[in-house]
Amino acid sequence: MVQHDALSATREAYDAAAVTYAELFSDTLRDSPLDRAVLGLFAEVVSASGDGGGQVADLGCGPGHITAHLGELGLTAFGVDASPVMIELAREAYPGLRFDVGSMTGLDIADGVLGGVLSRWSVIHTPPPELPVILAEFHRVLAPGGHLLIGFSASEDPSHPTQVFDHAVAPAYRWWPDHLAAMLRESGLTEVARLIREPQPTDRRQFRGVQLLARKA
Repeated sequence: MVQHDALSATREAYDAAAVTYAELFSDTLRDSPLDRAVLGLFAEVVSASGDGGGQVADLGCGPGHITAHLGELGLTAFGVDASPVMIELAREAYPGLRFDVGSMTGLDIADGVLGGVLSRWSVIHTPPPELPVILAEFHRVLAPGGHLLIGFSASEDPSHPTQVFDHAVAPAYRWWPDHLAAMLRESGLTEVARLIREPQPTDRRQFRGVQLLARKA
């Protein structure tokens, strides 16, 4: 019930904020060379693995701009988001791509069919007890040798593996990187690399951003 209530509240909040969100964030890659580099690395390792046919799910895709970027990098990408309004915006902006309404807790994707899963800050609204369910879904849909790239905000010290923070749209959580990496291992996903970006003066929130690249054995 806790998970259901959190998901419903987050969906409703993003439905209400979808148009503003798309206006604010749809061109963020333009000024984010580190993000472009990490996404480029992700595309290369997915393409090189040969598993899952290079097909990638962008989970929590929002208005679809990252999904479209993955396509430009040569991947067969589709997007999934819990917000129907976000999916409408994505379909309008990128009519040649596939976008589906769905939940990361129960993906309508067959077992072991994806070469990659992208989760950019899409788990931050998940109550900590529910995160293993989502990580298990990531593992389930990945082909052997497939890769996950997961982004999130870091908590401040290892004695606080998760911390609540005031997100503009919905309640959210930060994670200590080693703690989340351990949760990935428990789900069968082994860390390959990580990028930790220190907060910049122009950032809306002064949190470290973490991107972990993991591989399904």
